[in-house]
Amino acid sequence: MLLTEHQEQFESRNQPKATGKATTEELTMIRDYVLLPHILTILQNSLNDVQNSTNVLKKAFIAFTQSIMNRVTKDMYEVKRELSRRNIKILNDEQADMIVYHRFVCRGYEDRFGMVREVMRSEITVRISKYINDIYALLRENTK
Repeated sequence: MLLTEHQEQFESRNQPKATGKATTEELTMIRDYVLLPHILTILQNSLNDVQNSTNVLKKAFIAFTQSIMNRVTKDMYEVKRELSRRNIKILNDEQADMIVYHRFVCRGYEDRFGMVREVMRSEITVRISKYINDIYALLRENTK
């Protein structure tokens, strides 16, 4: 009989150890690590605007935005945990020629990840739309 942690170690003993450069999946997680805090900031600013308004549906907007923020926060936690598990650390960011670079260390291999600001904006817009559609789909299921 094995404990859960020991069973995972036992089952993964034959898998090759990941070393060196980040995989495509890990680069996607790094991208998410970079984008999710920006999404949260945008949502917080929107929430502040709604709270200061006199809109009749103010409470509904606040609840909806807060539920999206909760999802983003949960996703941020999961990405951070997975990056930590894979021994990937994001160090800092710098901007040059409209590109935002983030240095990272992936299992001893140091590299940098860059995104053009326009790509970041469009990706953030797509992600926020996806979060809105997910929450909306849940609301539709619950009203049936």
